This record gives sequence, C-alpha cells and structure tokens, in this order.
Amino acid sequence: MKRILLFLIVLPCLLASSAADTAEGFSIIPNVHGTLRTRYEMATGNGYAGDERFQVRNARLTVDGHLAPPVSYFIQADLCDRGKVKILDAWGRIDFSQRFNVQAGQFRMPFGTDVYRAPFNYIFNNRSFVGKQMCNYRGVGARVAWMPVKTLTLETGAYNPTSMADHEVWVRHLAYAAKVLWRVSDFSFSTGLLSLRPDGTRVNLTGASAGWQSGRWQTEAEYMIKHYTRSDLADTHAWVIWGNYAMPVSLGVFNEASFQARFDGLTDHSTGFHDNDGRLIVTDPSRTRLTLGSTITYRYKRVHADIRLNYEAYFYRHDVIPSSPTEASKVSAELVIRF
Repeated sequence: MKRILLFLIVLPCLLASSAADTAEGFSIIPNVHGTLRTRYEMATGNGYAGDERFQVRNARLTVDGHLAPPVSYFIQADLCDRGKVKILDAWGRIDFSQRFNVQAGQFRMPFGTDVYRAPFNYIFNNRSFVGKQMCNYRGVGARVAWMPVKTLTLETGAYNPTSMADHEVWVRHLAYAAKVLWRVSDFSFSTGLLSLRPDGTRVNLTGASAGWQSGRWQTEAEYMIKHYTRSDLADTHAWVIWGNYAMPVSLGVFNEASFQARFDGLTDHSTGFHDNDGRLIVTDPSRTRLTLGSTITYRYKRVHADIRLNYEAYFYRHDVIPSSPTEASKVSAELVIRF
C-alpha cells in the first residue's frame, strides 16, 4: 500500500517535467509543494522532567492543479507523520461560477478556524486544544460553498462519520458540518456547527472565532462547546487566544523574527467512544496551558524556513497525572522548511 501511495504522489511530479499543455485553458502540469517539520522536545515538569525525543513530525507533499478553468483538484499525503504514512486529502472541485462550487472526496470538514492551519504556517509548534482535541476532523464526503458577496463565505457538507482510513463502511447516520466566514477590513469572524456520531452517541459542536491582522500584529480568539446527546457527561468547553508580533531583521541568513504568546484550555473531553459498560470515555482531562514562543524565518521566493522555539506550561487539577510527556510541560524546538 505504501509503495502504491508513493507512486501516486510522485507520478504527477514526473508528469510536470513533460510538455502537458495541449489546448488553451487545459493543463495537466500540477503545482507541487512540500513541508518538512522536524523537532526536538524535552519535558520539564508534571512528573516527566528530563524525558526527551526527536521526531520527524511531518513530511507532507501536496499536488494540486486546475485541469480547466472550472475544474481543480488537491491531493495531500504525509510521508512521515511521526513515522507513519497517511493520506490526508484527495478531492476534486467544480466551480459553477466565481461564487459557487461543489467539492467531493476526502478533506477537512468546514468547521473551526485554528484547525485549518497547515504545518508550514502554524503559529506554535503544537496545535491548540481547540484545533487538536476538539475539532480535528477530516472526512469523506461532499460540500458546497457559496459567496453571496465577496466578504462572506458559506459552506455546508455531509460526510461519513467513520475513520477516514476506511471508505468501505455503510452507515445510517452521517456527519454534518456548516461554517460561515465574514472578512471585513483587517478583521475576520467565523461561526459554525458540526454534528457526528462516532460510536452510538451523537456529538454536536458549536463554535465561533474572531481575528485581527494589521501590519506586524496578528491576534485571534476562538471558543467551542461540545455536547454529548443522551449522556451524563458534561459538555466540553475549549478556548484559545493568541497573539503574534513579527518584524524584519538581518540576522545571518534570516530576514524575519517573530514572538508569540498563547493561552488555551479544555474541560473534560471525550472523543465520543464508549467503554465496555457503554459509558463515554474521558480521553482528555481538564487542563489549561500557557505557551511562549519565538521564531526566526528565512523567506526567498517559494522557499520558507523557520526555526521555532516554544515553552509550554501545562496546568491540571491536583488529582490529575498526565498520561505521557506529550501532555506535560515542555520545551520544543523545530526546523520547518516549506517549498
């Protein structure tokens, strides 16, 4: 399977080296991009002080293109997600007009804001609790998008509720998602709904975010609530607020430096799966976190290289012990290359 995957990803790259334009408005030459993200981590507290590791966190390759003005596609695979190969996205899209399109395949469900960032433009080394635990959902399905005006985008879709690694399962209860995004001046506002049934209990999420970006400054806040229907488990609340300041520098080969701060939190959370007694499992105990970071960047045409340094301080209830160093206070450093 891995050999087949590699062949399918590399094949468009080989095609790109051949003459492919056969008619006006038609091309099979793809755009090829990649992201390599390597890291070092050392735990500093919560019972794991001194534990350390290296990782290849991502080795992503994307292939996309426009076969004709209204027809486009996107394929993305991670060739080394902590040592594993994953097919993340594979979709096609038809633009019926400049303001209306239909997309089908495997892709991220239209819900949330922080979760939509790709590894090459992460603000911090590790994703927020909102983006990782609460709404990190890709699915196999279809969605429509409509822009009634230039500043407003409406999206809605239906998906299999099962793992994206299994497209064989027949289901009676689909997952649904909807998102509204409004951009005005330097501000952006988003809200949405997501409903899925991973294991007998339907889980409904609602959320909203607001962001501002101007000059060297960027800031964003997002809040979500997750409701477990017909369950005694209390609703989960998650939030994140962060800021980033960037400035040009002349530091060796690097031409930009930036500084980040983030505060995020999560109450007791379940992925929606049950134990042997039919009760929902709390997979992520309540916690808050403060993250401080700095980044130096080299930008040149399509090449983008970052060195990121973060410190994350986790705070739990006195009776909670983190399950691993991954969930503990830590220092992390990353080298990120985008081309």
